[in-house]
Amino acid sequence: MKFKSDIKPYDAAAGGWDSLKSTTRFVFDSKLVLKNIRNLLRMNKIHGFDCPGCAWGDNNTSTLSFCENGAKAVAWEATRRIVGPSFFSQYSVAKLYQKSNYFLEYQGRLTHPMYYNNKTDHYESISWDNAFTVISKHLKAMDHPNQLELYTSGRTSNEAAWLYQLFGRLIGTNNFPDCSNMCHEASSIALQESIGVGKGTIRLDDFNHADAIFIFGQNPGTNHPRMLHSLRHAANNGAKIITFNTLRERALERFSNPQKPLELITSLSKKVSFAYYQPNLGGDMAAIRGIVKVLLEMHRIQLKAKGKGIFDQYFIDQNTKGIHAYIEAVDNTSWHDIISQSGLKELQIREAAQIYQKSNRVIITWAMGITQHKHSVHTIREIVNLQLLFGQLGKKGAGICPVRGHSNVQGNRTMGINERPQKSFLNALGSYFSFNPSEEPGHCTVTALQEMLNNKVKVFISLGGNLASAAPDSLLTEKALKQCGLTVHISTKLNRSHLVPGKESLILPALGRTERDQQKSGNQYITVEDSFSMVHASEGIGLPLTHTQRSEIAIIAGIAYNTLGNNKVDWLTLAGNYNLIRDQIAAIIPGFANFNTRCNMSKGFYLGNSAAKLNFKTYSGRAEFSATALPNSLFPTFEDSKQISFLLQTLRSHDQYNTTIYGLDDRYRGIYGQREVVLINPRDIKFLGLTEGALVDIETLWNDGITRRVTGFKLVKYNIPRGNLAAYYPETNPLVPLSSYGDQSHTPTSKSIPVKLTLSVFSNNSTLKVNMI
Repeated sequence: MKFKSDIKPYDAAAGGWDSLKSTTRFVFDSKLVLKNIRNLLRMNKIHGFDCPGCAWGDNNTSTLSFCENGAKAVAWEATRRIVGPSFFSQYSVAKLYQKSNYFLEYQGRLTHPMYYNNKTDHYESISWDNAFTVISKHLKAMDHPNQLELYTSGRTSNEAAWLYQLFGRLIGTNNFPDCSNMCHEASSIALQESIGVGKGTIRLDDFNHADAIFIFGQNPGTNHPRMLHSLRHAANNGAKIITFNTLRERALERFSNPQKPLELITSLSKKVSFAYYQPNLGGDMAAIRGIVKVLLEMHRIQLKAKGKGIFDQYFIDQNTKGIHAYIEAVDNTSWHDIISQSGLKELQIREAAQIYQKSNRVIITWAMGITQHKHSVHTIREIVNLQLLFGQLGKKGAGICPVRGHSNVQGNRTMGINERPQKSFLNALGSYFSFNPSEEPGHCTVTALQEMLNNKVKVFISLGGNLASAAPDSLLTEKALKQCGLTVHISTKLNRSHLVPGKESLILPALGRTERDQQKSGNQYITVEDSFSMVHASEGIGLPLTHTQRSEIAIIAGIAYNTLGNNKVDWLTLAGNYNLIRDQIAAIIPGFANFNTRCNMSKGFYLGNSAAKLNFKTYSGRAEFSATALPNSLFPTFEDSKQISFLLQTLRSHDQYNTTIYGLDDRYRGIYGQREVVLINPRDIKFLGLTEGALVDIETLWNDGITRRVTGFKLVKYNIPRGNLAAYYPETNPLVPLSSYGDQSHTPTSKSIPVKLTLSVFSNNSTLKVNMI
């Protein structure tokens, strides 16, 4: 597919005709038009399949229950193009490595198990039995269980995740690095500490009852577009949507529903945000602290005048701990620090505080713009602090809502994909299967990569995902993968990780979410959990491309059987009937009683949330305020203070989902046919003595002696605060130091990378200020 490179403003609302045209284009490009139309009609429907994209909830009321990016994901998966033995005989790994990420995944579906021949530098066909033999040989040769790393993608079903963690724990490891470590780990930790459960407290219907919705650090138009429908309905019901986002994003400004004919044939669109504030990258904690400082001021004035303040004192007294230390921390936070870190004016913060104070029911929602900073855990705890002051938990239309990314990343954690599992879970697992699971903490993604670099990992198995593109510090990540004794990738499509093989490497082709899963007992379904703790059944409807593709569950069972035999688990029987897997889950995981029966419920079932019932499973038994001070600075301190430095965030384009590149356009940001761009404030371009379109090199400012640089990025002026930059990942993942991660969470700081810009040797711009060199 050819792309025309262009930069031009996008003036239309998000959604609308352009969304419909884009969806149609991707459906036709798949070469399986009728199949994909049928797929889209059954997506997010009863007796259909759950969207393989984001984890937003389903209301099951619309005739068409999908968004543009969900349609891209389905068309990308259900394609006629195939990547089989003849493809790999044509291309060496070295030749494929030179191709773009878009080229790799555009080639089509993987169809045969492949083994890497390091003598010829080609992948070659291998039988399933021989592939399992290779894996079991390496696993049995390990010196100890922690030489195994079991990575998981958020698309993995509950049933596959369950078998995967069971296999690992029977071997004796808790090494379960997963994509959650790189996105919402800070949410899980902060919420567990503050309210006793690492999940959001609201349900999808709560959006219909909120008076105000505060959005922090997320762009739903690209990352979870179905959220726009919920925001639209909330606005129609009178809710005020207050957005805090560093970039000005079109979908948070105006939205035209592409499923409403009137909005397609007219210019009718709906304003989304009632107020829109643009804090500095990492400045959200300061902004929230400022809101609380204003509200505390208002509370004291009213308390003095009327004897009763504006805080929900009854809720605080009955349900919380730590209020006095927190109020002291707020008093000790200066307006100077709040304004300088947030980048907002005091008047803006006071406006937001007044809206909050006048709203009886408030939802606060956030995504990776909050979670990928050094102080992310503290920022999320500050969000909870604000909600606790006004008792915004345990009532309809109010609560906290971390918006997860991949469609079952929350379910994976529920199923035990966790490097630090709770002792109660291990005890229940060990009792049921009559063994003693290891209680030694395992490796998250960052520590797993560090172990690989230290030659301490013999086997790496990836259940979906694309670690080489998703992880930080790309060159180090690739080096880490190459140092493994064996790398195994369970995948639907070709990706970058396959091209950095270990000493031995396998690619195992898996069925996709849209495809029929026929096993010994008949057609199977799997389940997923969305961001609202709703569990849905998902059953593929399309025929697989070849008989050589297998379900993820069948692949895991095959590996486990060949490694462990049937001593404690009859793996192959489980792979033949997923109901038996769900029976195990029901016996061990709280909330899953009668799992199989409840899967037949029309809209799935709700797992429940203890904090939403004001049952706080913290050490104190109460919701905990956090009294953490603001960070000393959003920029690390370096010896060379003469550098003009910026803070860079990595982000997705609109033709992208996680590391999957569907195309080279970013429609809402007005960028077409290109990805090596950096978004920058126009005044910063002028200050640097450059012009829009100049090519620059971006180099990380870090203190470990490693040069991290990407070259030839085009400057694109954008509505973003001065001193802040944005660029796409995975292209800029080489800039994120592996050693730069969040406190407690170990999440890479992909939204706050200190960098400098220098004129690229490829640029025709001749001017650059001396102090930039």
